[in-house]
Amino acid sequence: MERQIIINHGEEQLAASIHYPAENKQGGRCNRAPLVVICHGFVGSRIGVDRLFVKTARELAADGFLVLRFDYLGCGESSGNYGEHGVESMIAQTRSVLDYGLGALDIDPTRVTLIGHSLGGMVALLTANRDRRVKNLVLWSAVGYPFSDIVKITGRELYDRAVKHGAADYLGFGLTPKFFDSLGEFQPLQEAVKFTGDVFVVHGTSDDTIPADYAFLYQKVFWMRPEGRCDKEIIFQGNHTFSSGEHQNLVIRKTKDWLGGLEAKQTEWQHWMI
Repeated sequence: MERQIIINHGEEQLAASIHYPAENKQGGRCNRAPLVVICHGFVGSRIGVDRLFVKTARELAADGFLVLRFDYLGCGESSGNYGEHGVESMIAQTRSVLDYGLGALDIDPTRVTLIGHSLGGMVALLTANRDRRVKNLVLWSAVGYPFSDIVKITGRELYDRAVKHGAADYLGFGLTPKFFDSLGEFQPLQEAVKFTGDVFVVHGTSDDTIPADYAFLYQKVFWMRPEGRCDKEIIFQGNHTFSSGEHQNLVIRKTKDWLGGLEAKQTEWQHWMI
């Protein structure tokens, strides 16, 4: 079962979709459900290109996860203007969604995962570093150098216009210098070492938007941590949004398998404790 909801964030409203878990699919502590929150990328929405996030949420819910996908302010059906807000605002919005998710059902607080795509991957990582309730991360096609990566997408001329005029139009989104400046304040590849949970990194070899090399850099940094595992999946000929049936199915299946492996490990640990 799924339904459309509104999550309050200050005076603004985040449009979201909640997918309830199929019954008795996940074991674990007191049959509590694991939580997954999906963070979309730059000027995206909770639907995802070619409905990637919808399909992912439904598959995970069928496996017993409670899944929330939402629109950042100014995107999709949420209120507000996207280009007025910086990265800190997106982190705060993600935490508001976590607040809702953890109170929506009987959630196991030890099994909370953020899935972030592209710029949403960086926001998911930064949120996890700020909010210890996040135990696992899944990074799909994550940015590595957010300012240069996003300016590459918009074009340098658009950035220059935003600085000169106070805002510039990109596909109907008014991007401000504040938005661009916030991207330059963070280096996710340096932040990665601070996260202590488990991570799954996925990238396509034909990603012309965000280089697939970032996946290897992320894994290298995550491996440097004293705790937490990091697994990587490279999708041969996959593009930035995994826009083919084959690649979509592969990304969703590999993500489900990885999360399922964590669930199995958790169950074994609980049985050992008993």
